[in-house]
Amino acid sequence: MSEQIFETVVTTCSPGGAVHIAPMGVRYVGALVVLKPFRPSTTLDNILASGTAVLNLLTDVRVFAGCVTGRHAWPTVDASLAGEARSVRLANALEHVVLGLQGTDDDAQRPTLRLARRRARHHAAFQGFNRAQAAVIEGAVLVSRLHMLPPEKIASEMAYLQIAIDKTAGPAELEAWRWLQEAVAYGRQPATGVAR
Repeated sequence: MSEQIFETVVTTCSPGGAVHIAPMGVRYVGALVVLKPFRPSTTLDNILASGTAVLNLLTDVRVFAGCVTGRHAWPTVDASLAGEARSVRLANALEHVVLGLQGTDDDAQRPTLRLARRRARHHAAFQGFNRAQAAVIEGAVLVSRLHMLPPEKIASEMAYLQIAIDKTAGPAELEAWRWLQEAVAYGRQPATGVAR
C-alpha cells in the first residue's frame, strides 16, 4: 500500500522574519508530520533555521494555484507564543497546526523532516470539497512539475480536470484555474530568457 500524502500549505519564517508560503504534500506518521521538500527549498532552509513551521488546512484553492504561479502575497496572522520562534498562519486557514522540528534525514535531493505538533487551533467549519477544488489542487501539482513532465501528459491531464471545473467551480476555483492555465500556456512557449 502506498503512503498517503495530504495536500496542505506550510508557512515558515526566515531568521530575518520574512514569511514564506508553500503548498506541500505531507505524510502523517504516528504523531509526527513528515515533510520531504525538494532542494533548493526556502521552506527547508527556514525550518532548519527556526525549528518551526505551521501547517495550514484550507479550502481556498487559490492559495495552492497562486503559490505555484508566483502569487505569494496571502494574508497571514501571527501564530507565535512568547518565547517561541516567530510563526504565522494563513488568515483563511480553517485550522492551523504549529509544528516543531524533531529530526531530519539529510538527502542531496529531498531531505526528510519530522515535525511534532505543538498545538492546533480550529478557526472555521469544513464544509467539504467540491470536485473543482480537487481539480485545482491536482492542476497546481502539475504546474509545479512543468519542468519534469512531458507537455502531452500535462495537456491531457489538464483537459480531464477541466471537466470538474466546468461542472462544479465557483468564482474562486475559476480564478485559480485561469492562473494555472496561463502557467501551462507560458510553460509551452519557447524559452525567452525571462526568469520564472
